[in-house]
Amino acid sequence: MKNIGLYFGTFNPIHIGHLAIANHMAEYSDLDEIWMIVTPHNPFKKKSSLLDNHHRLEMVYKATQTYPKLKPSDIEFKLPQPNYTINTLAYLQEKHPDFCFNLIMGEDNLKSFHKWKNYEVILENHTIYVYPRITKKIAKTDLLSNIKVKKVLAPIMEISSTFIRKAIHEGKNIRPLLSESVWTYIDEMNFYK
Repeated sequence: MKNIGLYFGTFNPIHIGHLAIANHMAEYSDLDEIWMIVTPHNPFKKKSSLLDNHHRLEMVYKATQTYPKLKPSDIEFKLPQPNYTINTLAYLQEKHPDFCFNLIMGEDNLKSFHKWKNYEVILENHTIYVYPRITKKIAKTDLLSNIKVKKVLAPIMEISSTFIRKAIHEGKNIRPLLSESVWTYIDEMNFYK
């Protein structure tokens, strides 16, 4: 049975921090593949800095091309909006009954996990792989001691897509923070300027 890690994100844009974490999970855990799930633009939220779904998917595709264990996914584009993780998991499990799906999340997101729709069902049926974050907001959570929560000592990456967008807008050279193909795409498309 293939063990798949699901790494959700807006990836606006995908940067070397995302790639380092995803690759670390693929190489240093029992996950066989990491599916980079691009979360769609929420039709009820007005966010002008969020690129269209297909542009963000294209960047994830370009960034992961040379990583055989990392796969871009547009699975959530096809699901009714607003969508919840529990629905995505149910859909994937139905489509791929021979795969085992797990969540990947930062330690900072784990503390609000109990607010997710049907979080108990998610925990019952899926493992959560947690990577460390440096943040003042990390509250102790009982979930870290849950048998279905695995802490993976991935490198701590404190790069944000918000920082990258702002830097591009200000004309800064942040090329080292993006894979070459993503940098080229952003530059050619004139994004975030």
